[in-house]
Amino acid sequence: MLAEAVLFDLFDTLLLLESDEVYYEPCLRKMYAFLAENGVDVPFDDFSRVYFEVRDKFYSESRESLEEPHFNVRVSQTLRKLGYDYGVADPVVAGATKAFAKEFTRHVRLDSDAVDVLRKLHGRYKLGLVSNFGIPECGRDLLERFDLRKYFDVVVISGEVNRRKPSPEIFQKALQALGVTPSKVVFVGDMPDLDVKGPKNVGIKTVLIKRRPIKADVDVEPDSVIKSLAELPAILEN
Repeated sequence: MLAEAVLFDLFDTLLLLESDEVYYEPCLRKMYAFLAENGVDVPFDDFSRVYFEVRDKFYSESRESLEEPHFNVRVSQTLRKLGYDYGVADPVVAGATKAFAKEFTRHVRLDSDAVDVLRKLHGRYKLGLVSNFGIPECGRDLLERFDLRKYFDVVVISGEVNRRKPSPEIFQKALQALGVTPSKVVFVGDMPDLDVKGPKNVGIKTVLIKRRPIKADVDVEPDSVIKSLAELPAILEN
């Protein structure tokens, strides 16, 4: 692939995340515990039910709008439905998000090939990150924790720009920051609907990292498929 720049997805590409079934309830309970310590007096079951109602509504709407409001928005709306008038910028809302994020980071680990691959590509290509994540400060903290930030010329996280993959705008922000044309860029990610169809729609070549059987029905094929990041440098040089 003739490329000047390589863009990466974050979760399940560079960083591996445990399944929703493993991490979500502990994160929710940490957030609930913080809120309970700060005057929110509702049973956990009620809090959980309302939270998921709010979250699922966001998910449904974002499939059409491709917007990604900060995680604080869903916390604030959950609390308002429970009778507590906390705005998006309130310290209680921000603290609840931080409690969720702190637990979330315990369920993330570095892909064993990520550092070696980024080191090989750094300096040969412009590198960028484009991630869907409603807690952008947590995403940036993870990049620092795993010592990955130094490899990237640009980092675009959906919760900072209120646009999420596969929206063209989120990819265009990265392209503009790097000063490259789409035809000279390769995107590497693990989700066909977000990381293949999205980049392809703006003219970016794609490499799909296939870590598990893929259920998504997407009518756009990646330019290449790999099973591990270690295969990527050879694909780019081909």
